[in-house]
Amino acid sequence: MKKIVVLGLSVALLAGLAGCSEKPADSNSSSTSSQKSSQTSQSQSSSETSTNFKVSVDDAIKSYQEAYPDSDITSIDLETSFGKYLYKIEGVDDNKEYEVRVDADTKDVSKEREENLDMEDKDGVKRKEDKLDLENLLSIEEVSDIATKQVGSGKATDWSLDKEMGTTYWEVKVLDGHKETEVKINAQSGEVLESETDD
Repeated sequence: MKKIVVLGLSVALLAGLAGCSEKPADSNSSSTSSQKSSQTSQSQSSSETSTNFKVSVDDAIKSYQEAYPDSDITSIDLETSFGKYLYKIEGVDDNKEYEVRVDADTKDVSKEREENLDMEDKDGVKRKEDKLDLENLLSIEEVSDIATKQVGSGKATDWSLDKEMGTTYWEVKVLDGHKETEVKINAQSGEVLESETDD
């Protein structure tokens, strides 16, 4: 009989605790939903400004070229790191490859990596294969608009400039809720080359 009473009290206590923990969650959910709605309105207002970086891709390219004037750029990524947007620019000359990071707000440049190429990539091989066409590049803002129109809604969050089969293209990541779409866009013409969605 004593065990039943103890068991009954334990169940009642657990139920009471569960009920208590649900109530704050409910009150939290209303404050969470108001936080979410304010975050949504902030993200909507910031989505308009999110692609207006103080440092343009052209500025970042110039910063790289000042650091390594006798090399060619092979890739550019614009992505967040610890809440800050940074351009990660990789390049190559006949014997070495380089990596530079440029802060998208302050234009601060940091040299990240400088290393010798493998034998099969030396003497201009990698340089010729991977050199990006930087003439008449579409801006981050332009490719963001093209990508979000292609997806239908959402916000551009990451950008990569790369080359495949002789074509230099932007790959733009668009987030729409939990849906993530990567859109490949010809870096000069703006033509959408490919669009792939991950749910």
